[in-house]
Amino acid sequence: MNGRVFRLHSTLELPLEDLEEFLEDPELPPELDDVELTRRNNTLILKAVAEEADIGKYTPTAQLKASVSETRVYEEEPPKTAPTWGEEEEEEIPSELVEFACFKGDRETVLQNSALRFPMFLVLRELALISEKGTLTAVLEKDSDLQAVRIVEGEELPASVEVVENPRQGNGEDGGVNWRDNEFIS
Repeated sequence: MNGRVFRLHSTLELPLEDLEEFLEDPELPPELDDVELTRRNNTLILKAVAEEADIGKYTPTAQLKASVSETRVYEEEPPKTAPTWGEEEEEEIPSELVEFACFKGDRETVLQNSALRFPMFLVLRELALISEKGTLTAVLEKDSDLQAVRIVEGEELPASVEVVENPRQGNGEDGGVNWRDNEFIS
């Protein structure tokens, strides 16, 4: 499958536990043999492992980069009861700290290196579909057609690509400044 990613913006957040579960037995594009997960402090790197050995030993393959953040997740609030005069303490709402993988940023911030970039985008797309929080938008070329992708909170929504002419007209034939006939330069 041929393809290229031109524009990409992501604000995806998913629990680290869900990401690890996804990587246990993912359905990967045919170009990928595996995806390796590495954690360095609060940074996650998901690196593409090529199916074929034709990619050089020292060629950096595409990788997804995410930050790890901890968020306190609260359970449902208990039903409100009528206040009693003897109680002064409020009942604490049960909560837990959950680590989230945050794929946030534009193209090179989230999806790095060029070898196997498109297959790794497809992995990111699958992660977006299981994510409950955030958005993934992209413009890509797949089999010689431009396509738009928009996934919001795990749901794929309609998207389109619109090609428009450059709104800057004039100032020379190609839209640039004609430096040779500029009266302000002597």
